[in-house]
Amino acid sequence: MGLDLTLFMADWKQLSTIPVEHRVQALDDTTWTPELDDEYQRYGPAGGWLWPPDRGAAWCAEYDFRTTTGAYGPHARAGDAWDDIRLLVDASVREAMDTFLVGLIWDADQADDPARAAGSGLFPPATDRGRLRVLLECPPEAVPGKVRAWERVEPRLEELRGPFAAECEGWAGRPDTFEDFVALLREWGDVTTEAARRSWGLVGLP
Repeated sequence: MGLDLTLFMADWKQLSTIPVEHRVQALDDTTWTPELDDEYQRYGPAGGWLWPPDRGAAWCAEYDFRTTTGAYGPHARAGDAWDDIRLLVDASVREAMDTFLVGLIWDADQADDPARAAGSGLFPPATDRGRLRVLLECPPEAVPGKVRAWERVEPRLEELRGPFAAECEGWAGRPDTFEDFVALLREWGDVTTEAARRSWGLVGLP
């Protein structure tokens, strides 16, 4: 079985009040329990944000991607596709897309940024095989910059079509089509826009 991605939007202030070793479990416990499954499905049967029944008191929500089946693979493939094509696009588009995607589904060389590789300390480090590794962590202060970058790049997505066709189309380990690639990017645009509106951060768990 492949790796999954469960994406949460969370109030960092509330999350920080929870002991560090319990934060991953708190996200799971707050956003889903078996007895509340019907209530959750009413909020997002076809993708989108899944909220607890008492939305007014909620401090986090889970995002159900419409363009994936919950697997991490499509996100990793999209990140790899961007890595393949980024040097073929206009520098202004490349800069904006780098800012938007880094730390979400694409990572620059961690050797150039050892602080990112070490993590922020919000979650315990994956020091043993029994502890889940956080797949992505985007603090609230980083989200508005990603939204501004997305607003710059969204009108120019069509400029990626040619580079995608040249470097990714038909290759295993890349999105099946340019449309699939762009659809996933748009979902990440929606995710970051909503998180910025609330001044919340994003956490991705396996």
